[in-house]
Amino acid sequence: MNSPSTPHDPIGVFDSGVGGVSVLREIQRELPAEELIYVADSAYAPYGDKPIEEIQERAFRIVEFLIDQHAKAIVVACNTATGVAVEALRARWSLPFVAIEPAVKPAAAATRTGIVGVLATRQTIASPRFARLAETWANGARILAQPCPGLVEQIEQGELTARKTRDLIASFVRPLVEQGADTLVLGCTHYPFVEPLIASIAGPGVTLVNPAAAVARELRRRLTESKLLAPEKRPGTTHYRTSGPPEQLAAMLVTLGVDGGQVGAL
Repeated sequence: MNSPSTPHDPIGVFDSGVGGVSVLREIQRELPAEELIYVADSAYAPYGDKPIEEIQERAFRIVEFLIDQHAKAIVVACNTATGVAVEALRARWSLPFVAIEPAVKPAAAATRTGIVGVLATRQTIASPRFARLAETWANGARILAQPCPGLVEQIEQGELTARKTRDLIASFVRPLVEQGADTLVLGCTHYPFVEPLIASIAGPGVTLVNPAAAVARELRRRLTESKLLAPEKRPGTTHYRTSGPPEQLAAMLVTLGVDGGQVGAL
């Protein structure tokens, strides 16, 4: 049995691949003194089209690993894993879990046309959690859920500006804009890495909503509440683990313009 958590213990962050690095960046900005362990489950990416049971199994294995590393809190930096696994994780372990999910509430508050598009994976959109989210926070707005098959794979390969990536995004975004959506939710943590493409295709009248910064703020709140914030004077560090080839993750961090750290095998 692990000993009680302390402020000096690390925070675990995980996603199916590199997408959660978009959340990790916000955590690094919000909590620069924290030690972070990022797990990219790249050998099993993407989660979006996987069976629910497989996603849950991977989430449990990764959390077990992070707890073995004495994680004091865990960030589920994957909308799909949140949708199908976070409730089971919280039922199994008592440490703080902070999870990302599509930002329907702020998007519904921001829309002027009353129509919100949500770009996400199939499993995120199909999850009961997303249905509850849309029902609870739509606030009268019409929610258009758009699955984006193939987009995560393009981003995982570093094809951030490729013609195929642009064509995929156009096929997902244009129908939403044509139906009147003036606000688009980035409902997968991979999508912020192609946000410039999404914005250029959607046009200047469309607002993009990314919940990553809100996740970092909620993490700060939870750590403060639990008296687990790291001492502010120490410099934070980030360690990366991957179920895929470490050199592949290291190369992707460079492509994404992220300050690297130690990259090891999971």
